[in-house]
Amino acid sequence: MSGSQALLCFTTLPDQAAADKLAESLVAERLAACVSILAPCRSVYRWQGAIHKDNEIPLLIKTTADRYAELERHLRQNHPYELPELIAVEITQGLPAYLDWLTAQI
Repeated sequence: MSGSQALLCFTTLPDQAAADKLAESLVAERLAACVSILAPCRSVYRWQGAIHKDNEIPLLIKTTADRYAELERHLRQNHPYELPELIAVEITQGLPAYLDWLTAQI
């Protein structure tokens, strides 16, 4: 793989419309090469002293370390949650041609 370290980022959205909108904007602005919108899931978490159980739409965002700061800024500005989940992990292995494609799209 040439270029920057590839990352896989995770976030969740409250509904399909919000997930579609965020995914499209990330790809359109070249902050992500690809965003996979997964099937709805049920999240259980503590927020402001109470336990919540909500349906959410998970996103898998493929990007690079060079674009992470801008992706984070974009997510903070465009995510409907007060405190959105954003977790990034380094992609240490992968099909070289796919990883080359990923970096070329950013």
